[in-house]
Amino acid sequence: MTLQGPARRITIFIGESDRFNHKPLYAEIVHRAHQRGLAGASVFRGIEGYGASSRIHTSRLLSLSEDLPMAIIIVDTADRTERFLDEIAELVTGGLVIVDDVHVHTYAGGSPS
Repeated sequence: MTLQGPARRITIFIGESDRFNHKPLYAEIVHRAHQRGLAGASVFRGIEGYGASSRIHTSRLLSLSEDLPMAIIIVDTADRTERFLDEIAELVTGGLVIVDDVHVHTYAGGSPS
């Protein structure tokens, strides 16, 4: 797949403890993106944050949290991301989903090991 020029980025903010069918929600979203052939998806674990609940979640030693913030970032064309947003609407029942128009400069796989 080649992806260059205008594209769209979906960023989904959820909690580490969010689940779908007893499986981490972030994993379900990434696996669905992969199954649909989207250009790429990555998950980032935050060290501190808060959302709609206004409860701060942190990884600091004295206040360990089991629900750290997670960000899932997915990039592909506008059409493909729009269809994917419709699919994951049922999965993300809490959290924040944002969509940005972006410009892809380089999209290339690394050399095989």
